[in-house]
Amino acid sequence: MNFDRKDYSNETLLHLYQALLKPRLIEEKMLILLRQGKVSKWFSGIGQEAISVGSTLALDDDEYILPLHRNLGVFTGRNIPLDRLFAQWQGKTTGYTKGRDRSFHFGTNEHHIVGMISHLGPQLAVADGIALADKLADRPKVTVTYSGDGGASEGDFHEALNVAAVWQLPVIFIIENNGYGLSTPSNEQFRFRSFVDKGPAYGMEAVQVDGNNVLEVYDTVRRLAEDLRQNPRPVLLEALTFRMRGHEEASGTKYVPQELFEEWAQKDPVENYEKWLLAEGILDEEARMRYRETIKREIEEGLRVADAVPMPTASLTEEIGDMYRSFAPSAESLVLSEKVTDGNTVSSPLSTRHQALSTAEGTTDKRYVDAISDGLRQSMERYPELVLMGQDIADYGGVFKITDGFVAQFGKARVRNTPLCESAIVGAALGLSIKGQKAMVEMQFADFVTCGFNQIVNNLAKSHYRWGQNADVVVRMPTGAGTAAGPFHSQSNEAWFTHTPGLKVVYPSNPVDAKGLLCAAFEDPNPVLYFEHKQLYRSISAPVPDAYYTTPIGKAALVREGDTLSIITYGAGVHWALALAEELNLDCDILDLRTLLPWDEDAVRQTVEKNGRVLLLHEDTLTGGLGGEIGAWIAEHCFRSLDAPLMRVGSLDTAIPFSPNLEKQFLPQQRLREAVEKLLSY
Repeated sequence: MNFDRKDYSNETLLHLYQALLKPRLIEEKMLILLRQGKVSKWFSGIGQEAISVGSTLALDDDEYILPLHRNLGVFTGRNIPLDRLFAQWQGKTTGYTKGRDRSFHFGTNEHHIVGMISHLGPQLAVADGIALADKLADRPKVTVTYSGDGGASEGDFHEALNVAAVWQLPVIFIIENNGYGLSTPSNEQFRFRSFVDKGPAYGMEAVQVDGNNVLEVYDTVRRLAEDLRQNPRPVLLEALTFRMRGHEEASGTKYVPQELFEEWAQKDPVENYEKWLLAEGILDEEARMRYRETIKREIEEGLRVADAVPMPTASLTEEIGDMYRSFAPSAESLVLSEKVTDGNTVSSPLSTRHQALSTAEGTTDKRYVDAISDGLRQSMERYPELVLMGQDIADYGGVFKITDGFVAQFGKARVRNTPLCESAIVGAALGLSIKGQKAMVEMQFADFVTCGFNQIVNNLAKSHYRWGQNADVVVRMPTGAGTAAGPFHSQSNEAWFTHTPGLKVVYPSNPVDAKGLLCAAFEDPNPVLYFEHKQLYRSISAPVPDAYYTTPIGKAALVREGDTLSIITYGAGVHWALALAEELNLDCDILDLRTLLPWDEDAVRQTVEKNGRVLLLHEDTLTGGLGGEIGAWIAEHCFRSLDAPLMRVGSLDTAIPFSPNLEKQFLPQQRLREAVEKLLSY
């Protein structure tokens, strides 16, 4: 193996050596502890250390790195205290996830590291978001993220590289090509000759390095980083290497031909670099032993401290509390706590402060779609760090024209058209949040969220719980049927997300809440899914306050009062219930949930205890809909107050048909009438 020292000083070369040696000695110790049962699982990076170490040391300390589970050298290269690192692996409270996640599944903003999730690919898009934040702020920084050759088969890899190329983001995508994805060899993963062949197809530079040569990796990444800071763009860097142990220790290596181990053993990154330093007189035997003993003492001390820390004591309050970042609405926000009838306020709906505001500054009659646009515009004015992303949202104004005119006011840097890649854009939104910015992602239709599902439920939702990093992201979801749009543009999929702790889910039924809940979603530092019903866009209107205000997340609204029956619903269901109540002159409560996660238990309990007859209504299909969850809660907590069986009304358990007559049968309006009559006659 050839090492070209170029103009690097002996001090730099020895610093690389110590940084390379440290993860190797830690790994050797961890393999012993694994056999002793003191570590539960281990993903070895032996043979690949030069990539992590060389790339990490080539960056500025405040530049973000997004490693995988074989990149121990990233963490040691950023000088993470070993006692905390060991505590993380042991599941101790002093680890970075308080025992909630394992190995390298954590991040630390202090050390500018964002850890992986087990799905491998999503962190590539998060790197895009971090780099985008730097580019928007004119900070000359680069971001480095890693992928294995196996993980590069995932769609997230393609999406992240494509977005980085289109937006010219300063990201170095390092592909650790060790020839295997767990046990699957490269020739069963892809047919191209080399990853450098992929770069030009994305419109980006591609470079290949010997991943076992720490000096070559260091010099290449250092040179690229210096260039990218001045000329932002992405680069694909393929590092050829080999792992000398199994995917993880339990999986073994029987699937790998022995001759490959023999070949790559001759290319050991630590041994070869050490031999070269000794041969060049840069390192002597005394210093070699001294470095090893110093690192070993540091390891033993770190283990001593970590071992003394007790295992976590389960705290219900802490576990539930850490799912979300704590948040109090800003004092200047004017919070609505109204009752609303078909979008019109009744029964003294406004707070004293808001009544004064209405008198002084007035209201304007706005359609549902206009109220959403108004709330979005005022939030953009209020938060200069807010970035909007979505397909066709810039000059075109979005398919529903909600962002029409936004480019003229806010510019294309903040109102960004995206490629067709929901996963990458949601991941980029998390990256923006890591850098202290707010982000909105518009799903062109709620149906398309499936393409970004993993990022939402596993990255956005779990980030704060895992390592304290909130996802300040709003995902707008045009939803619902009634427009004869068929199976892929009409689904009500809110229940997919109400099952996911860490998310908040809101669903306004009227223009006043449409603006107020959207503004509240942007104020809230947690990930919020904002469902907006397409059929309501231009079919309803109401006087909406002109000034900025918020409607509280988590609070239901009683839109009609009565003493015989309670209908609990949301979205278009509110209007179906109101229409039927008017037609039949029902003496009923109609409770608009407004927020579906967390839903308002107190308001539900109050109406159930008051009336004793309860009907749960939603547009979503009946089976698995939110009504079943709320009904179970009522049966558990309010059973003594019930005077009749709980009833649920939802759409048919089928896909949504295209033909209007079939869609009408699918939707629950007719079944709602039958259920109300049955419940009243019980």
